[in-house]
Amino acid sequence: MSPVAAIAGLEVRRFLRDRSNIFFVFIFPLLLILLLGSQFGSSAASTRVAIAGGAGTTLEKALAEQLTSDRLQVYSGSPQAIREEISRGRTDVGLFISEQAAQAFDDGVQAHMEVLTASQASGQAALQKVRASVQIVSSRQSQLSALMKAGLTGDAARAALERSKEQVHAPTIDLVDTGDVSQEFRGLGQFDLGATQQLLLFIFLSSLTGAVALIQARRLGVVSRTLAAPLSARQAVSGLALGRFGIAVVQGIYILIGTALLFGVDWGNLWLTALVLAAFSAVAAAAAMVIGSLLDHDGAATGLGIGAGLVLAGLGGCMVPPEFFPEPLNTISSLTPHRWAYEALADIQRHDGTLADIMPSVGVLVALAVVLLAVGARILLRSLGRAL
Repeated sequence: MSPVAAIAGLEVRRFLRDRSNIFFVFIFPLLLILLLGSQFGSSAASTRVAIAGGAGTTLEKALAEQLTSDRLQVYSGSPQAIREEISRGRTDVGLFISEQAAQAFDDGVQAHMEVLTASQASGQAALQKVRASVQIVSSRQSQLSALMKAGLTGDAARAALERSKEQVHAPTIDLVDTGDVSQEFRGLGQFDLGATQQLLLFIFLSSLTGAVALIQARRLGVVSRTLAAPLSARQAVSGLALGRFGIAVVQGIYILIGTALLFGVDWGNLWLTALVLAAFSAVAAAAAMVIGSLLDHDGAATGLGIGAGLVLAGLGGCMVPPEFFPEPLNTISSLTPHRWAYEALADIQRHDGTLADIMPSVGVLVALAVVLLAVGARILLRSLGRAL
């Protein structure tokens, strides 16, 4: 094994053996992606509708069938339990069917139901979907009622409606959305956007806070003893940099696989995604080298790593999508590595981007990594002469 690979492997093993990394590096990112996707992710299948009362009635069956066909999650329960679920935000809309409403529906007259929505923003959007489904059920029942009043039996009226559906072509409406922002996020899964943002945030944040390990290695003389071995200073620095790069890649691959298996996140072309991940990890590793070589105190390095990691992530679109940024902030955002990686991953996920599409972003990341690595290596060699 080459000295560079040996040093890099040692850095990665030290990182994996540190039990303090188990939660903040491996568990917390997935929990945060789950939380963000559950609260803000857009998915029709995530809309939950509860029906209380009217069990076995025609109204309850018709509503349940129509809501299910409209790709909404439907379940039944007691009124008290459903009200509690709505208050806790676990259900978006609750429909309460009284005996009078069920009887009125059977008689073909107007039926009144109580509707309760959750206080979250998703509740209002879900209510519009439920209204559309209820309107379809109401129209169908009105048609049946009119045919039965004309002298047809119930079965004959239903058969006539089925034949009319085959003979009459319903008009279609094509909606053209000219909003750039809405088109940009069209087709994204419930967890796709949050997974991309948290992937970039945690890779960079963990790398910067991990600069403390380099400071401890300098303080304990590990770096000095490494340089005393039969290898050049360039090999030693390359091994340390490769180790930081390996740590960032390990966490990135873990988040990629975890989100794909647990949340069904579509990362698009995996080879291109891996290329962007490698380029961004190189930037994070090089930045960690700069902090770990420039500072001599663990607390200062941790504070600077957390602060810089969160600020750069916020400016780069890892907290609020950059599509919502105003123009001055949008320009500042382009100065962060997170924004370039975000743009590349967005091209791959949403637009089936090719290698040519993401090469500008990858080129910027690689250039930034080379500059930071050169600066970090130079500072590291100079720092060995300082007393810690």
